[in-house]
Amino acid sequence: MGASTRRDCGTREQRIFSNHQRLTLMTATIAPPWSGAPTHLLYHPAAANAHHVPHTPPGGVLAHLERLEAESRKKFEEPQGAESALGNKIRNLRSLRDKLRAEVNRRQAGVEASVESDQTFEVSEQEVLERKRENVKSILQAYRFTGLSGKLTSRGVCVSISTAFEGNLLDSYFVDLVIQKPLRIHHHSIPVFIPLEEIAAKYLQSNIQHFLFSLCEYLNAYSGRKYQADQLQSDFAAFLAGPLQRNSLCNLLSFTYKAEPSGQSFPFCARLLYKDITRTLPTDVTVTYQGTDALSTSWEEQRASHENLFCTKPLHQVFASFARREEKLDMNLLY
Repeated sequence: MGASTRRDCGTREQRIFSNHQRLTLMTATIAPPWSGAPTHLLYHPAAANAHHVPHTPPGGVLAHLERLEAESRKKFEEPQGAESALGNKIRNLRSLRDKLRAEVNRRQAGVEASVESDQTFEVSEQEVLERKRENVKSILQAYRFTGLSGKLTSRGVCVSISTAFEGNLLDSYFVDLVIQKPLRIHHHSIPVFIPLEEIAAKYLQSNIQHFLFSLCEYLNAYSGRKYQADQLQSDFAAFLAGPLQRNSLCNLLSFTYKAEPSGQSFPFCARLLYKDITRTLPTDVTVTYQGTDALSTSWEEQRASHENLFCTKPLHQVFASFARREEKLDMNLLY
């Protein structure tokens, strides 16, 4: 009984020792004996010293085996952990590379767009100037019969404005325009009392056609008022009882006249004010009688009718009507 027990214990210890040797060999070669590894790398229990009994580590053989297993697992896990950390670093670097590449592409696209925008702006600005030049040319061609004409110059265009009143051609003026951005007036012959700068500030940059038409309106109105005053002095001087007084803009006229130049009646005094200098008819008319006696009803009616005539008809036409009435009276006296 005792001998059998000792034999079983020895057999068990031998088996444990053999397993220990196999595990040690697996740890050293990272391959079990049955894995096909070369036989010279494997441990052969038959070649071992059969009389050598290995030293049992503290804590028992099982505890020792557990420690060996833990060490083996640790050796397998450490490369995997290092590989995982390296993979994370590679992914981070790739992500950073993609971000930098996207930023470079974005900035390059911005630079190209900016250059293209500048080129487009230069081209479009030149196109705008050419369009304005052609627009001015077409305006002059379309309205040359209304008093506007012009010719192209090296700087732009020189516009000539011919004024007229009642079919009579009067003075002409010119404006030399430089076609650039912004448009500007190089030289002109517009009278100083015409608000050229004000008209240019309103319309020259936004609507050159409106600028020219507005300037024509002012110049024609001035020429029309001047023409009426000149006609009164030259053709109807016999009706005037004194000199005609007027300012440079001809928007304020004052004169003394007789409705009947051959008559002995006291004269009337007229004051014509043109508040709107784009008009050829006065906005305010005052006619007074210079006689010392009180006005009779007929003279008052005549004075009122004169005021109405001056407000509704050109000045020279009013005196032409006075002259026709005088002629009619003379004809009645003859017959």
